[in-house]
Amino acid sequence: MANHKSSIKRIRQTSRRRLHNRYYAKTARNAVRNLRKLTDATEAAAKLSVVSAMLDRLASKKAISKNKAANLKGKLARLVAKLGA
Repeated sequence: MANHKSSIKRIRQTSRRRLHNRYYAKTARNAVRNLRKLTDATEAAAKLSVVSAMLDRLASKKAISKNKAANLKGKLARLVAKLGA
C-alpha cells in the first residue's frame, strides 16, 4: 500500500478514471458493433455520424488512442459506402 498522501490520492483518481474510461469505451464498442450489423444504407449513414463523434470524443479525452479512432472511423465509413453502392 502507498505511504504518501499524494500517491494514495493518485490511486483513487486512477481507479475512478479507469472505470469512467472503461464505461465509455465499452459503449463505443457496442455502438460500432451495432453499426456493423445494419443493412439499411440511410440508417447506417445517420448512425455513422453519431459513432464518429463518439470515437472523436473518446480520442480527445484519451480513453482510446487517436489512431484507433481514425482506423475505426475509416473502416466504418468504407462499410457504409459499400452499403450505399
